[in-house]
Amino acid sequence: MRRRTLLTATAAAGPAALLMGLDDALASTPAPTGAGPLDSRLASARALYDKGAHALLLAGLPGLIADAHSAAASRQSLDQARLSAVYSLTSAVLLKLGSYDRARLAADRARTWAEVSGSPLAAAAAARELAIVLRHQDHHVAAQRLMSSAAADLEATGLRTDATAAAYAQMLCTLAYTAARGGHRSEALAMTEEARRAARPLPQAVLQGRLFTISPAAVDLYAVGVHWALGDAGAALDVGKDLRPDQFPTAERKARLGTDMARAWWAWQRPEQTARALLDAYRASPGEVRDRPAIRSIVNELAERHPRTSGVRELHLAVTSISS
Repeated sequence: MRRRTLLTATAAAGPAALLMGLDDALASTPAPTGAGPLDSRLASARALYDKGAHALLLAGLPGLIADAHSAAASRQSLDQARLSAVYSLTSAVLLKLGSYDRARLAADRARTWAEVSGSPLAAAAAARELAIVLRHQDHHVAAQRLMSSAAADLEATGLRTDATAAAYAQMLCTLAYTAARGGHRSEALAMTEEARRAARPLPQAVLQGRLFTISPAAVDLYAVGVHWALGDAGAALDVGKDLRPDQFPTAERKARLGTDMARAWWAWQRPEQTARALLDAYRASPGEVRDRPAIRSIVNELAERHPRTSGVRELHLAVTSISS
């Protein structure tokens, strides 16, 4: 209880202070905390990510990194894969906050430890995080090459388990979006269809604890982003019109439905629908709207250009009145 209270108090310091603490942990691994079993702590950290509780997650990551490094000293592949997973999660939350240099450092370390561990799932997760960083840094060709290689490596395993099949479908989704952001229309659309085929046998309800929480509905959500990235907001809205928050297992994905639809509505110059979609996203997970620079930028533009549009004032006040 004392540790939980301390983490909550630390989180109240705000993202800037928390990023400095994470910088220290990335520069020099802290001493182990011995706080408890790593599996349950990693699951709790993922749950914070899934809720969009970015500040609380950042507050706990230095200790998790320290203890995962200590465990990996065993040279056991499971411990090494777990350390890779910690760094992949670190990269993922840093990407949310727009901290791309830090995210790349964490993703590089995730790939290194995944290779050492020999785990194909850890390798896939790490490659995905690095590709997303590269995409944000405008290295689209390198990102696409990395994702193509990661998908091929997974396919070569035979995809004999649901976990590897889900990972493969996720790789295809990320590859499709990466191709779209790079302007490769035909490849992006082809990969989206391939991802749909790969995800078709997967359950609609995602099993708890899975590293890759992909489902047929999740592929359609990726398709919304693919069409938006290709500059076809109408197609994005058409793909997303029948998607519902209850099709997604986490607050982060429910909010992502709102933010992705909002980007498409905004590109189509529909401020009221944009505000409504962002309010839906905010209600699902405030951090997904408040903490993502690109989404917060839309909120600010709405407030500046359409202050009297229904929902805009409520949205702007909600996002700007809470600092963490």
